[in-house]
Amino acid sequence: MNRQDLIQRFAGKLIVSCQALSGEALHGSDVMAKMAVAAARGGAAGIRANSPVDIAAIREQVDLPIIGLWKCDYPDSEVYITPKYNDVEAVVKAGADIVAMDATLRERPDGEKLEDIVRKVKANYSCLLMADISTLEEGLEAYRLGFDIISTTLSGYTDYSPAIAGPDMELVQELSKQVPIPVFAEGRINTPEQATAMLQMGAYAVVVGGAITRPQSITERFVDTIHESRRAASE
Repeated sequence: MNRQDLIQRFAGKLIVSCQALSGEALHGSDVMAKMAVAAARGGAAGIRANSPVDIAAIREQVDLPIIGLWKCDYPDSEVYITPKYNDVEAVVKAGADIVAMDATLRERPDGEKLEDIVRKVKANYSCLLMADISTLEEGLEAYRLGFDIISTTLSGYTDYSPAIAGPDMELVQELSKQVPIPVFAEGRINTPEQATAMLQMGAYAVVVGGAITRPQSITERFVDTIHESRRAASE
């Protein structure tokens, strides 16, 4: 499949993020593969997955495009979504069609430069690159550097981006107006109505994770809402 055909498979559709970190009840590549199968049967257009082992397990079970990443902690940087070139290579070799990278303007581990990583990936691999950004400025810079897709994944998760309760619709709208490449909406999209609104704001596709594949977070939202309702009723 060529690059344009791959991107067009996502147009106006839902991508499901199947991730569970160490310490979470559903952590494990076998569980994530089953999550991906369920998402595929439900009509997802693609899967977003974390770590080479999870990507490889999902690739064996699901015939959908995979957006791969690797969350890695380095002591000298806050960047943790596929931070280094070697991390990108591992994700590609595991079977990802698209590699998602933190494309914020923060310093990367070991002094690596984002523009150098992008250049090396483009020279050595045919995968697409997705820029996970938190601000309009970062999205514009990611386009300049040659990313194929921009995603609003990190809006609200850097200390300089707006901390809002729901999805960052304004960022999606502005980016979709200012860059000619696809903008994916991701982050705090909790309902089908919000997903639809993001597409209406100009998003090329929508990525949803916690509202579908993280039952602990879903349970917490229900519990918090119930508690808040009880508190309000007692006042």
